[in-house]
Amino acid sequence: MYEDGDDLILVASDRVSVYDVILPTPIPDKGAILTQLSLWWFGQLSDLVPNHVISEDVPGEFAGRAIRCRRLSMLPVECIARGYLAGLGLSSYRESGSISGVELPGGLLEGSRLPEPVFTPSTKAALGEHDEYVPMARVRQLVGDETARRLEELTLAIYSRGAAIAHERGVIVADTKLEFGCDASGELVLADEVLTPDSSRFWSLAEWQPGRGQHSFDKQFVRDWSATLTGWDRTAPGPEIPESVVAETRARYAEIYQRITGRAWAG
Repeated sequence: MYEDGDDLILVASDRVSVYDVILPTPIPDKGAILTQLSLWWFGQLSDLVPNHVISEDVPGEFAGRAIRCRRLSMLPVECIARGYLAGLGLSSYRESGSISGVELPGGLLEGSRLPEPVFTPSTKAALGEHDEYVPMARVRQLVGDETARRLEELTLAIYSRGAAIAHERGVIVADTKLEFGCDASGELVLADEVLTPDSSRFWSLAEWQPGRGQHSFDKQFVRDWSATLTGWDRTAPGPEIPESVVAETRARYAEIYQRITGRAWAG
């Protein structure tokens, strides 16, 4: 993040993190794919909520992987929408039958579709710490009743729009994480990245089968690799990523970009 007068330049790097730990090995083109996919989605969602994008007018060294954006007062909540059961949401469900205080039906499996999408917010942890799921009561304490209501409403609306578009392209959006801020007038604005392989779980619709892990087009591939390591305790510093995992991760990022936008990744 760089200041440029009244604007900010938001640069997406090729770094990747798992379990809130940044790994030392970059994924080529990752930052550019995230940026260009976010820009495509911002366009698809512009009638639902304003966003922070001003333009792609950025310094040449960042061309293609950065945006010029508005300054906002960011809200201290990660806004997560879930349509399917996976990841830490699955772990929470197995422990308590709920996520962020939202009670879910019994008997759900890994990858199960939920009866309807749910809002499962979390805190924004400091670098090196872990986010924690919080109930809506806590969100109301942090941002106020009306803003909490709007965050839930907007998060679910964005997820539903994104999931419907992706479904037409043979992709399931299992869940997604959004960030919002307020502009000078107090209006809620969608910020950061949106519906990317770093902020969402994308699965192949044709291969979806509850009760097992899914074929993913996101950084779950890196998470799955890291879960096989025996000498790492999920704290910094993270391990180097093997070349084969880097290549497959890049290929999956490029594939989801093409599936969603209909344009082959030319990077």
